Amino acid sequence: MSRRRWLWAVTGLLLVTALGYALVPKPALSRYQSESRAYFDCGGRLLRLTLADDDRYRLHVDLDEVAASLRQATLLYEDRDYYQHPGVDPLALLRAAWTTYVTRERRVGASTITMQVARLRWRLDTRNLWGKLVQIARAVQLTRHYSKDDIFQAYLNLASYGGNIEGVEAASLIYFDKHANALTLPEALSLSVIPQNPVKRSPTTTQGLSHLLEARSHLFQRWCQFHPDAVSQQVFFDLPPQFRSPQQLPFAAPHFITWLDQQLPTLRHGAVNTTLNRDVQNTVEHLTAAYLERRAPAGLDNAAVLVVNSATMAVEAMLGSADFWDDGIDGQVNGTTAKRSPGSTLKPFVYGLAMDQGLIHPLTMLKDSPHRFAGFSPENYDQKFLGPVFARDALILSRNVPATVLQARLTEPGLHGWLQQAGVEGLRAADYYGLALSLGGAEVTMVELVRLYALLANGGEFKPLRSLMEQPQHRGKNLLSPEASFLVLDILRDNPPSQRPELLGQVGGGVEVAWKTGTSFAFRDAWAVGVSGPYVIAVWLGHFDGHGNPALIGRQAAGPLLFDLFEALGHGQGWTATERLKPGLLNLRKVAVCREDGALPNPLTPHTVPTWFIPGVSPIQVSQLHRQVAVDRNTGLRACRAEAGRTEMNVYEFWPSDLLRIFRLAGVALAVPPPFEPGCSLQEVAQSGAAPRITAPLAGVTYQLRSDRLDEETIALTAITDGDVQTLYWFADDGYLGSCAADEPFLWQARPGAVVLRVVDDHGRAAQKTIQVALVRDAR
Repeated sequence: MSRRRWLWAVTGLLLVTALGYALVPKPALSRYQSESRAYFDCGGRLLRLTLADDDRYRLHVDLDEVAASLRQATLLYEDRDYYQHPGVDPLALLRAAWTTYVTRERRVGASTITMQVARLRWRLDTRNLWGKLVQIARAVQLTRHYSKDDIFQAYLNLASYGGNIEGVEAASLIYFDKHANALTLPEALSLSVIPQNPVKRSPTTTQGLSHLLEARSHLFQRWCQFHPDAVSQQVFFDLPPQFRSPQQLPFAAPHFITWLDQQLPTLRHGAVNTTLNRDVQNTVEHLTAAYLERRAPAGLDNAAVLVVNSATMAVEAMLGSADFWDDGIDGQVNGTTAKRSPGSTLKPFVYGLAMDQGLIHPLTMLKDSPHRFAGFSPENYDQKFLGPVFARDALILSRNVPATVLQARLTEPGLHGWLQQAGVEGLRAADYYGLALSLGGAEVTMVELVRLYALLANGGEFKPLRSLMEQPQHRGKNLLSPEASFLVLDILRDNPPSQRPELLGQVGGGVEVAWKTGTSFAFRDAWAVGVSGPYVIAVWLGHFDGHGNPALIGRQAAGPLLFDLFEALGHGQGWTATERLKPGLLNLRKVAVCREDGALPNPLTPHTVPTWFIPGVSPIQVSQLHRQVAVDRNTGLRACRAEAGRTEMNVYEFWPSDLLRIFRLAGVALAVPPPFEPGCSLQEVAQSGAAPRITAPLAGVTYQLRSDRLDEETIALTAITDGDVQTLYWFADDGYLGSCAADEPFLWQARPGAVVLRVVDDHGRAAQKTIQVALVRDAR
């Protein structure tokens, strides 16, 4: 070849090489392969480290998040001139080639950190000449596109640290339970020597640990040459090292992590900073296990618990079952996200809505007596009825009839619509549940239930739960007024604890809890939900297969565990149930009401009690219970009129007929006003009391009669009368129908059309109502 051709060939080769160097594509150096997820609690403590898709532990970390000592030690041990050479060290390569392939004395490496990144990135076999050449070419490619820091960062993320552990962050978490930026000098030097021979120096075996410590000792000697002050740390290098194996990694809060894992995007990897508090979680797990052990003779073997900080809406503890690994109780089912009947735990929201709609205040008189709603007759747990009962007591005692009556009186949105607004999913149409909705007719999850009770603690503001620290604390939507929320909690905090001190002199807990229980049909689920201090806690006991147990009663089964948890978490904190609700800043006022009927007192009311009142909202009704009547001094009968010297004015209780009947059913005997003396005119008697009020049939409702049973069908006519009435007389369009006792219904064989019904009591007082009666033909 002539000299000119040789020059052209060399020039062409250089140009091709330069062009290739300029056009070589930029390879991905990070995030090109799957990573692990590292779940941390709110304090940065590791909860679980998952495997990447290829069954390796791998976590990305930025270079500035790696301890300086580890970076410096790695360079000192692997590639001291890393920041000086161009990615490949030609002199070192020549020495290694001569020793390895010419003299064959021993195999020598000479791989720079850049070359090692190339080998790890493309998984090259560099034990032969061709593999080594490809490695060099790839190293040049990396140098073309990345800075020294970028390549060094890639090395620390790709290097093997023993077994299936890749990257210094995963190694730091697994071996030392800390991030790579928190490593001590002995820990940093320990990790620095592993990548050179990760199989031989694996710290999880006795022999591997021995080789690691020997290599670390040599590295420490070299380190001291450059950092003389480090000699003082020799004592720490002499201590037995503590390495945690991958088999010892924590598997904390498994239900919570699994629940969260299912919600995260598929491509979400790396650190996941959760709201869980490992201390709270451990407390929940230990107390629940101890409680179930004590209650095992009663057949209680499974429980779920959820603890949420109502101020931040952060989930701080989630126990989905008593034992994640126990197949006998289906332990891997998450009881906090499973749909279950909530029993009576929804009743507080019926009362809250009723307060906001002006139907009741805490001391409004309600009726706990047999009641029938179009084929539905609610009963109480104890199969008894208390009679007249204040709203606060009806809620505390969880009476079913008052709750269903209030639910029936709610206007839009009603309980069903309100639950939909509060994010309860999977509800069927409202008429599917009817009035059984407040008694546990619809299934909810514990997560949904806790959100509802957190709404009370937040003054009626409904907010979503937070499970990740990165999630912002959004403002919610107002579903109840702060006043109604406070009043409900104020009532529930008077609900007595389910257990008292068992030993003489033992002091009860000082944590004030507003709480409610629930027991589902056939004793399948026992619930207790409480609010105190920063927390809302829900407890469930039962069986995931749905079989019942007579011991599964909310107050007796779930209540004690709820208080155990509050006492343990709030011990000495002085928590209250209305921590963030200040009644002085709300539209609330304390008013005196009649102690007997809960209405505003009249001048004759002998005894009053204070109650909270929402001005402009709560019902305003002056008590008509206590009235003054003239009584003949000689006969004791009620006089037609007051006469000086012959009569005296006495005060009597005039209970309406419906409440009198309930009192009698409850076994309570009440003194009634004396009858009128003979000779009183009807006008004199009629002016002395209140007119009757027709309660059935209802106005605005069309009553349907079947044509084929017209002679058999009847409509019940009822009215509430004054307490001194004995008999009612019924009329339809001025035609006399008949009479009945004041506290009994009159059965009327109706006829189609618009009918004016009129009732007259035995004192001449009257009321009337127009109804519609329609005839329907049997379609069969």
